[in-house]
Amino acid sequence: MKDKHSARPLKKMFMAVPTSYDVLNRLLTFGFDEVWRKRAAKKILAGDPGRVLDLCTGTGDLALRLQRGALTGTEVTALDYSPPMLDEARRKAKKSGLSGIQFVEGDVADLPFNTAYFDAIGIAFAFRNLTYKNPDTAKFLSEIIRVLKPGGRFVVLETTRPVNCIMRWLMHAYLKYVTVPIGGWISGHRGAYHYLAHSAINYYAPEEVTALLLDAGFKRADYTLFLTGVAGLWVCRR
Repeated sequence: MKDKHSARPLKKMFMAVPTSYDVLNRLLTFGFDEVWRKRAAKKILAGDPGRVLDLCTGTGDLALRLQRGALTGTEVTALDYSPPMLDEARRKAKKSGLSGIQFVEGDVADLPFNTAYFDAIGIAFAFRNLTYKNPDTAKFLSEIIRVLKPGGRFVVLETTRPVNCIMRWLMHAYLKYVTVPIGGWISGHRGAYHYLAHSAINYYAPEEVTALLLDAGFKRADYTLFLTGVAGLWVCRR
């Protein structure tokens, strides 16, 4: 029987976490990913939500920030479909002395949570994988809306298409000639980094991401751009 995830981008990379995964993220973004992730965590925790979800947590960077910044008693859950990624996230949480995060293996197309369970949901640098030429995009978005309370926030941190043409050219050149060869060489997963570069170069403009979110059923989708649109932060209301 064919694995239902087998056609999804980066499957092999996410199921075999290279030891260099986090290092490459910091190196290839010049550390900006952590700066922007901090901004995302603040938006997710605004208003002191009782239950928050880090969707597609990967190695847990956003979840750890949420746990550190949340009020005592806040329920922080981190979900991913890759057991190796979750193992690495648990290891990082333990090393950081953060014991309250609930790590859950699961599929965004069939989230293992009750309807209207979370006050806020966040996703950092994985929304593109859910929505770029993905046949399951509608199902992913409907499931996110289902488990989010009415009036709850969905916060998206993702690369996007820079507004400034010079910045756009620089970003595309960097992805093609730096990210792919260096990321592929160090990680041993050149194909995965080729996909990352290709999807980032061809991903939607900010207003297209906004339209996608509103068409899915969110009442509002306000965004802030970083470095003229190298990345964007969307705060959506259910």
